[in-house]
Amino acid sequence: RRIMRPDDANVAGNVHGGTILKMIEEAGAIISTRHCNSQDDGEPCVAALARVERTDFLSPMCIGEVANVSAEITYTSRHSVEVQVNVMSENILTGAKKVTNKATLWYVPLSLKNVNKVLEVPPIQYARKEQEDEGKKRYEEQKLDRLETKQRNGDIIFPVINPEPHTVGYSQSSLIHLVGPSDCTLLGFVHGGVTMKLMDEVAGIVAARHCKTNIVTASVDAINFHEKIKKGSVITISGRMTFTSNKSMEIEVFVDADPFVDEPRERYRAVSAFFTYVSLSKDGKPLPVPQLLTETEDEKRRFEEGKGRYLQTKAKRQAQMQQAARQ
Repeated sequence: RRIMRPDDANVAGNVHGGTILKMIEEAGAIISTRHCNSQDDGEPCVAALARVERTDFLSPMCIGEVANVSAEITYTSRHSVEVQVNVMSENILTGAKKVTNKATLWYVPLSLKNVNKVLEVPPIQYARKEQEDEGKKRYEEQKLDRLETKQRNGDIIFPVINPEPHTVGYSQSSLIHLVGPSDCTLLGFVHGGVTMKLMDEVAGIVAARHCKTNIVTASVDAINFHEKIKKGSVITISGRMTFTSNKSMEIEVFVDADPFVDEPRERYRAVSAFFTYVSLSKDGKPLPVPQLLTETEDEKRRFEEGKGRYLQTKAKRQAQMQQAARQ
């Protein structure tokens, strides 16, 4: 629980999505690490973030509000932990509260003695057999999606000379960051929350460049952490626009790592995700988004893929609303 300060927000007073993602990850890391060290005879470990499922930003959070973050373990496999995290904002002047985020994260326990060793997870007790079956289904689905995502992770974002406004090249952005001790866990690897905050920062720059208005994070598609990033590495976070609807923008973000310190290894893809942003007026109302101009065949292909994800999400949301109306 903490109050949102000016350095947590953009110029319009809306808290950065990356700040909220960082708080979510910290809560998930604490509860999963506690659970994985709950057996007296177990080997000491730290839970490392492997994946964040799709996360919707249900309501904006503003400067001066208090963020309340709660976490619960909902499923354990042999080597992973599923954590459900809820974020609620509280206006301390009026007492009004609202849910801003619901997120699902997956962690794996890594030994303190050997960072490449994944330990077994203590099982949890389920209230009903159905809860365990549903959790197992979610586990298998995310495992398959992680594999598919890693297989299509060969893209590289190149700079474009004199790009036209509203093209992919015009808004694409990159950020280079040296990983220091304050970015890392006890094992010397980057906190997942630190990485997600940097990814949101880059995606936000891409969105702002495209529409030149106040923008806020609307949702984040599944974030897959493919490989660990060591202390001393130089990471490049790159973002590009892939799709626009009338009121939203999808931005693909990569994190590539160069292990410069005592590592002969080549650059590798560490994390990938899709962020969705909306454009807001000064009154906080949605504004139309300029249409993305695609130029190459790859850009057109990515646009169609993004459109498919957009329509799928829209259909799922409409089905949920209809189901809620019937209940």
